[in-house]
Order: sequence, then C-alpha cells, then structure tokens
Amino acid sequence: MSQISVSNLTFCYEGSFDNIFENVSFLIDTDWKLGFIGRNGKGKTTFLNLLLGKYEYEGHINASAVFDYFPYRITEEQKGRCGVEFLEQLKPGCEQWRVICELEKLHLTAEVLYRPFGTLSHGERTKVMLAVLFSGENDFLLIDEPTNHLDRESREIVKEYLGKKKGFILVSHDRDLLDACIDHVLVLNRSSIEVQQGNFSTWWENKSRMDAFHRAENEKHRKEIGRLREAADRTREWADKSERSKIGFDPVKDPGHGLMRAYIGAKTKKMQSRRMQVEKRIADEIGQKEGLLQDVENPADLKLMPMKYHKEVLIRARDYGIAYGNSEVFRDLEFELRRGERVFLHGENGCGKSSLIRAILARNEAGGFLPGSRRTDTGADARPGYGRTVSGKKDEKAGNLQESGTLTCGSGLAISYIDQDTSGLHGTLKEFSRENNLDESLFCAILRQLDLERVQFVKDMEEYSEGQKKKVLIAASLLKPAHLYIWDEPLNYIDVFSRMQIENLILDFRPTMLIVEHDVRFREKIATRVVEM
Repeated sequence: MSQISVSNLTFCYEGSFDNIFENVSFLIDTDWKLGFIGRNGKGKTTFLNLLLGKYEYEGHINASAVFDYFPYRITEEQKGRCGVEFLEQLKPGCEQWRVICELEKLHLTAEVLYRPFGTLSHGERTKVMLAVLFSGENDFLLIDEPTNHLDRESREIVKEYLGKKKGFILVSHDRDLLDACIDHVLVLNRSSIEVQQGNFSTWWENKSRMDAFHRAENEKHRKEIGRLREAADRTREWADKSERSKIGFDPVKDPGHGLMRAYIGAKTKKMQSRRMQVEKRIADEIGQKEGLLQDVENPADLKLMPMKYHKEVLIRARDYGIAYGNSEVFRDLEFELRRGERVFLHGENGCGKSSLIRAILARNEAGGFLPGSRRTDTGADARPGYGRTVSGKKDEKAGNLQESGTLTCGSGLAISYIDQDTSGLHGTLKEFSRENNLDESLFCAILRQLDLERVQFVKDMEEYSEGQKKKVLIAASLLKPAHLYIWDEPLNYIDVFSRMQIENLILDFRPTMLIVEHDVRFREKIATRVVEM
C-alpha cells in the first residue's frame, strides 16, 4: 500500500475563463476502492488525466503507483482485428493467460479475444477492457464510467466484479454501482474537495445531515444579524439625538445647561461605544455565517409542461415485430401505453428497445398509423422522420427495415424526444436554440437550474463533457410541451445531483413517458410499469 498526495493543485485549460482546480490538497491510499463523485464539468476526468501526466499543472502530485486508465482508446484499425492481437498495445506487459482468468470472472470465455473487436457488443467490449485493465499487478486503476450503455445483466456482472477488486478510482453516477463497489469517496463539492470513508449512501446521508445543519446555522446567524442591526440602529439614533441636544442653548439665559453639556457628551460617547460593539458583533456573526452554504446542494425545482391527450391509449402494438434484413430484432410484441403511465422498456442490449422507439417516432410523424408487414428499401427518408434524431444523425439500418403486425400512434400526438446519442451537437447554445425553435432565455435558465455554468453558454458544445451535452438535450426536451416524453438512455453521464432533480421533476408533474434507462434506482422511483423486451 502506498499513498497519493495532492498538494496545492491548480489547473485550468489553455484559453479557459476559470480554474478547474485551485489550491486543492488531499491524501488517498492506493489500497482503497475509491468512488469519485461530483457534478458534470467539475473536473473528474480532468483529474484522472492529471494523474496520468497528460497536462501541465501547478502544485504537486506525489505518487509511487503506476496508473492505468479505463476505457482504453480503441482505434478503427484495432476494431477490425481480434483483441488477442493488440492486448500488448493496450497494456504493455499484458499476459494473455491473466486476461483470460479475468474474463472468466466477468462471465466471458477466451473466445471473445478471437473475434474482431468491432463485432463485440458494448458489454463484451467493456468486459474485455476491464479484464485487460485488471490483468496487471500493483497498478492503481482509473475507471471512468464503466457501465454507460450497458444493460441490466452486464451492469450486475461488472458490479459484482468490481466489488471484489481494490486499488482503483471509480468515476460513476450510478448510485447502485457505487454502493456495491467502494469503501471511500472523493467528492468534488461546489468549492472544496473532501475524502470520506464509506460508500455513496453513507456519504449522502452524512452530507444531507451536514447540509441541514449548515442551513439551520445560517438561518440562526441571519436572524441574529437582523436583531443586532436593529439594536445598532436604535443605539445610533439615541446617540445622534443626544448629540443634537448639546447644540442651540444661550449660556446667559440658561447658565446651568453648560454643566449638562459635559454629561450629555459622556453619555453620547458611551452610546457610540455601545454601537461600535454591536457592529463588531455583527461582523463576527457575518464571519461565522460565511462559508456555511458554499458546499450545500440546493438543486432548483425544475418545471415541465405536459399536455393532456384526449384519448386514454397513446400507443398500441399488436403482434408487432421488427427485423433488419435477415436479422430479426423482436416479434409478437403486445404493448399499450396509456395516459399518465411511465413505462420503462427493459432488456438486454440489442433486444430492440431503441428500434421500437424509432418506429414510434416514425409512426407519429407519418400520421399516427401505418400497417405492418411492409418493407422499406428506399432509405431512412422514405418514411418521414425515420432515423432522424435531435442530434441530427441518421439511422443507417432504417433503409433495410421490415415490420410485422401493427403499431398505432394516436393522431395529433406531440412527442418530446431525447436520443441517447450526443455526437451531433455542435455550435453554441444560441445557435442550437435557433435551430430547434427554442426560447433562448428559458432554455438557458433551465440549463442553469441543471447547474451548467454561465461560462459554458458561449462555448462550442463540442467542448462540453458528455454529461453537459446530455443536459442540453434534457433541457430542450423539458422546454417542449408534449403529450408524451420519450427518453432513450437520458441519464448516461448525468451527475447524481441532476438525476435526483429529474426524479423529483417527474414525480411532481407526472408526465406520460416511455423510457429506456438502466439506472436501477431511477427506475425503482419513477416507473409505473416495466415492459420486458
């Protein structure tokens, strides 16, 4: 076991308006299972890159450990090769037999190493990279968002696997994963950094208790400052009135008043001294009050504008199926979405959740109902809206779509959609607002409520973190009045605090929703029904 010491760390990107870290100091052990928590854009991935020595910085990072980072960068050339051929390129000194041993713990066989990497599923790629990562000895591992885009089964396997490991920093916003895998937390608060023993729930309970204490202390100081200021104002008024009484007498007509003058002066001086003491107490109270709320999380209450649809059933599928060419995705689906329901589509990666969503969007833009058993060979644009997403990408499979059964979508149905893909976001928020007919001021207000810093408003969205890009799509969806909200993996990369905001929003406004999301805690709180695909 060794330690990683960070002292007076200061860092900002070239051309940036503000520091990511400023005079940061803390100490961690390389034997810990450390969860790294913080809001989007706070610098979690940046700190991992600083440990890897990718950027120059001020201050000191002292560590005798060797660092390795997940996910590995896989080139297009490597995607066309079998994993066994480039293991050494990913991790120098990597031994194949060790990787195979780790794969067995991840419920995979060595066979995946002998298939082209590009043909592996998201879950298989993640497991192969984790097996390579943990095949070394005495490395301190930096694991960045390992469960994004993974289905329930793969998440459970990764959770069980990491729970038996140690010596890593895990960046994740999945509360269930953090609770199962970590024994310490490293938290990027609003204006400080803290290290604490325990898992996510332990830290959150302590933080909630501390935040409540700080709010109570702040309120107590606020009231005391108000009381003292009233006392200071009264004392000042008495002193000024007393001082004025010394002026304007005739010493010939009122010779005795001269004796009173000295008494009044002494009394005034005493009152002024009392006022100064009160004002000093006010300054002390303000000093004690300062900093109490600097790390308190006060997430704003988000608002939604759901519209009420005139029919009970919004979407209905009867014996419905989808295939792409000779590859069948699913068939014989029986499904109804009723007004007020929040339905989660659930199943393994590749089972057809996103395909069903895209088919619903196509039905909606095509007028609500299209018969099944038809083939589309003329490309994505042959059916209005099919393959089109908020980010502007096209679904290349749409041109080879085959459907069976029937899928109906209510006429006049307004849908607000979040795609899982953010790669098409570009330009500034102002340009995005104009392209999508959004009220720019309201759009930016929602983003501020989601804790996007104002400095980000003038940047190109290609410079955003993945979590910040997701917030752009979420804010755009919230701003659009709709009968139905269809969200496809909306929480990938979204920080824990914003997830809780969104949970509260949905529970408060109760919109009709169709959701694909693998966050177990989110689904347990939000879902009124789960459809297994």
